[in-house]
Amino acid sequence: MSPHTENPRVYDYVVVGGGTAGSVIAARLTENPDVTVAVIEGGPSDVGRDDVLTLRRWTGLLGGDLDYDYPTTEQPRGNSHIRHSRARVLGGCSSHNTLIAFKPLPSDWDEWEAAGAKGWGAVQMEAYYARLKNNIVPVDEKDRNAIARDFVDAAQAAVGVPRVEGFNRKPFQEGVGFFDLAYHPEDNKRSSASVAYLHPVMDERANLEIWLETWAYRLELEGTRATGVHVRTKDGEEILVRARGEVVLCAGAVDTPRLLLHSGIGPRADLEKLGIPVAHDLPGVGENLLDHPESVIVWETHGPIPDNSAMDSDAGLFVRRDPAHPGPDLMFHFYQIPFTDNPERLGYRRPEFGVSMTPNIPKPRSRGRLYLTSADPSVKPALDFRYFTDEDDHDGRTLVDGIRIARDIARTEPLAGWLKREVCPGPEVTGDEELSEYARKAAHTVYHPAGTCRMGAAADPEAVVDPELRVRGLERLRIADASVFPTMPAVNPMIGVLMVGERAVELIAGDAR
Repeated sequence: MSPHTENPRVYDYVVVGGGTAGSVIAARLTENPDVTVAVIEGGPSDVGRDDVLTLRRWTGLLGGDLDYDYPTTEQPRGNSHIRHSRARVLGGCSSHNTLIAFKPLPSDWDEWEAAGAKGWGAVQMEAYYARLKNNIVPVDEKDRNAIARDFVDAAQAAVGVPRVEGFNRKPFQEGVGFFDLAYHPEDNKRSSASVAYLHPVMDERANLEIWLETWAYRLELEGTRATGVHVRTKDGEEILVRARGEVVLCAGAVDTPRLLLHSGIGPRADLEKLGIPVAHDLPGVGENLLDHPESVIVWETHGPIPDNSAMDSDAGLFVRRDPAHPGPDLMFHFYQIPFTDNPERLGYRRPEFGVSMTPNIPKPRSRGRLYLTSADPSVKPALDFRYFTDEDDHDGRTLVDGIRIARDIARTEPLAGWLKREVCPGPEVTGDEELSEYARKAAHTVYHPAGTCRMGAAADPEAVVDPELRVRGLERLRIADASVFPTMPAVNPMIGVLMVGERAVELIAGDAR
C-alpha cells in the first residue's frame, strides 16, 4: 500500500502514544516501506529541546508543561500528596525520567510466565534485549561523583553485598554499584526511545506520520473490531484516524486504561454508573495498579558536594533480606541532592547541602486500581494505589528495614566522613512504629505505575490482554506498554517496556502474514 493513500487519515497501523514502547513499534513497523503507520502523540516533539534531551535536567520537567501530573487519591496508610508524572512529549517517560536501565531479572520474567503470560519467560525474552537500539552504558567515570563512590564503598562494607560493575552483565540477587543508563556520556544527552528509534528515521520515512500534540479520546469499534481512534488536534479539530490493520495502545499504565474506559471497554457496573455506553465488559481494566513506592532518609553534609554527575542519582544498592526470595527484596537509590519534597510537608527543613538514600520496595504486595470519576475524557482518572495495604505489612516493614540499613551505611567510612547529621527522620526516631509512620508519610514514587491492563492466560477473566498482547474479546486491538505487566519487575521498568515493544512488533508482524 502506498504511503500516499487517497485518504490520508487511513493507515495500516495506528499507534496511540509515541512513548517508550510506541517509539519502538512505530520505528520497527515502518522498516517495511509498504506498511503505513500513524503515531498519535499528545505532546510536542523532543527534537532540539535541550530541556528534555539533557539528562541531568530531568527534575526540571516534573510538574511542568510536559507533565500530565496525575494526583493520587487519599492514602490512609501512605502519602496522599504524591503526584505521578507522566510525560507529555515524544519519547514518553524515557524523555522525562533518569534513564536507569536494568534488564528485568530472570526471576521477573519467570514470574510473568507463572502468572499466565506464556512465552514471556526469561529464556525467550533474553533475545529482545540484544535488539534494543538505545546506548546503554554504565555511568561514565567522569560522572562518578566522589560521594557516590564513597557510598558504594560504605554500602559494600556495611551490608556485605558484592560490588557490581555493569548490572546488566549477569543476573544478580544483591549488589551495590553505579547504574547502567541509556545516555551519551560525552554530552549528557538522552538515549531515550525517541532518540534511539525515531530521530534517525522520522524525517525520511514517508510511511511514518507522527501526529504531535494530538490527543486520543475514544476508540472506534465496529462490533468487536477496533477500526480507529478519535483524536483532537492541537487546533481543536476532531478527526477519526482509521487503521486497516491494528490499533496498538502504547499510552502507558494511566492513559491506556483511561482510553479503554472512555471507549466503553471495562467493568460494566463502573461504566454504567457514569453513563458510558458499554461496548465490551472487561472487568480487569484499571485493576492491578502497581508501583515501586519508596521512602527517603536525608543527611546534611559538611559542605557542598562535587558537581559532576550523570543525573544526581547514579548509584544504588540491592539487598536480599529473605534468602528464599528469588531476587532482591530491598533497593536503594543514592541521591547526591537532599530530596525533601515530602518530608518538608511533615515539618522538616531542607539543608543547604545534603544527600539522600531512598529505600524502595522491589516487589510490593499492595495492589491498587485506576478508575474514572467522570464520563468527560478531559477529567483525569483517579489513581488509588492503596499503598501499604498488603495484609502482612510486607511493604511497610521493607521501608523500616531500609531505614535501619541506610543508617548502618551512613555510619560507615568512607561515607560517614561526609555527613554532618541526619535531617529526617532524625536520629531520635528509632522504634519500628515511629519509623514506619515516618516512612509511609514521607513516601513517594519513582514514577513506575504499571499493571492496569495486565497480561494473563487467554481464559483468565481478570486479564485484559492475552500473551499475544491482544485485548480479550476484541479484534485488531493490542496493548504494548507498562500496563500489561502482570507483576512488577524488581528493577526500574523502562528496559522491560522497550522489550515489550520489541516483542509486540514480532507478534503484530506474525499476525499480519
